[in-house]
Amino acid sequence: MQTPSMAASTTLYYPIPKSFLLSPPSRIKRNPNNLISCSTKPISSSLQTTNNRTQKQNLPFPTFEDSFLLYQFSSPTEDPGFSNRISDGEPVELAIRGVEEDNKSLVISSNMWWADLKAALGQRINVEGIVSSVSVIVKDRHLVLPHVSVRDLRYIDWGELKKRGFKGVVFDKDNTLTAPYSLAIWPPLRPSIEQCKAVFGHDIAVFSNSAGLTEYDHDDSKAKALEAETGIRVLRHKTKKPAGTAEEVEKHFGCASSELIMVGDRPFTDIVYGNRNGFLTVLTEPLSRAEEPFIVRQVRRLELALLKRWLRKGLKPVDHILVSDVTPFVKDPSDL
Repeated sequence: MQTPSMAASTTLYYPIPKSFLLSPPSRIKRNPNNLISCSTKPISSSLQTTNNRTQKQNLPFPTFEDSFLLYQFSSPTEDPGFSNRISDGEPVELAIRGVEEDNKSLVISSNMWWADLKAALGQRINVEGIVSSVSVIVKDRHLVLPHVSVRDLRYIDWGELKKRGFKGVVFDKDNTLTAPYSLAIWPPLRPSIEQCKAVFGHDIAVFSNSAGLTEYDHDDSKAKALEAETGIRVLRHKTKKPAGTAEEVEKHFGCASSELIMVGDRPFTDIVYGNRNGFLTVLTEPLSRAEEPFIVRQVRRLELALLKRWLRKGLKPVDHILVSDVTPFVKDPSDL
């Protein structure tokens, strides 16, 4: 069997968005010496009335290159470089339209920059998850407990689950199917995934807080890349687990969430989401912790410590409508 480090070396990775660390667009040139100067000397009324227009033209207004925000809230004709953009014989209306188009493209670029920044932060700070965790710890601890716990996907008997009436499987991505931020299925899991596809056909999907989440994957690029690499449909959604309902998932599969299996590696996100919405929940161990951010590793330790403590106290998972005995769903390690 490949070790985590060996397996990780064979996978393909996509980076965490880092565009917010890059410099502004190349055509935005800042000039630190071009400052707005102010004078405290009084100006006579006669000079103000006769030379008003001349003074306005001579004022060293900051151009767009000096102030990106100022340009977004000004009209194109207020740009002192605007006249230089008009070629001889070109109608002013066409010139204004051209500058406005430039404005739109730069604003879109700004929006993409902000989206990438929020995505990068969002991958480390799950606000919805924090709020949900507090509620779970205080009054809903049973939601953290999975119906089935296995080392990884190879220990799940997909055929037995199908026989019991389950119609589809929903996978978390990072550390369940792939290493964190990877596009490729963890090599030792590929035979199990192929078996799952053979049993459930097209009724399997990825429901992740990375690929497919609008906040993080705003242009669908990561979802499409993962689908191309794994052959598994990635569900698009706007709300991070464990928040949100199962409406989008049920619509995709065409059945109730109680007929679906939720498989993930995080008790306070994947399992809480699954139990709260009626799935059969399966908790796996993380595939590789080396690629996880430091804060995620610390939160994971706390989650597992609380889970083990509540299990020792005899806390039971929520009842599932289709099954009461889950032992047939787990393969014996000698069969692997």
